[in-house]
Amino acid sequence: MKDLTIALENRPGALAEMGEALARRGVSVEGGGAWVMNGQGVAHILVEDSSEARRALEAAGIRVVAVREVLVQRLNQTEAGQLGKLARRMADAGVNIEVVYSDHDQRLILVVDDEGKGRRVSEAWTREREEEP
Repeated sequence: MKDLTIALENRPGALAEMGEALARRGVSVEGGGAWVMNGQGVAHILVEDSSEARRALEAAGIRVVAVREVLVQRLNQTEAGQLGKLARRMADAGVNIEVVYSDHDQRLILVVDDEGKGRRVSEAWTREREEEP
């Protein structure tokens, strides 16, 4: 899966147009979010087929700013502090988390500045969680 950064106009209907453009091409959004910052709309969406999503959006005149790899984590929802612990691990490894959100499967989606280092931290985190009793 990939994360798309999308520039949206800050007006009624911009998000609807994004969703409709994706639907016309059969692209399902698996997670993400959208907000307004400094008067500009920004969306991050998680998709399986980033090439098709990009084509669909650009055909509708919607600008895709970036397409990036993601790290996917399942946090233990019964243990408080999971996000902080994982984020601390990333920080200690020199990895900056640039985007974080949940997908529709309640998994944590991270976009980081150093995908290789981030992936190593994420994989170690997963192994340690699997080894816990």
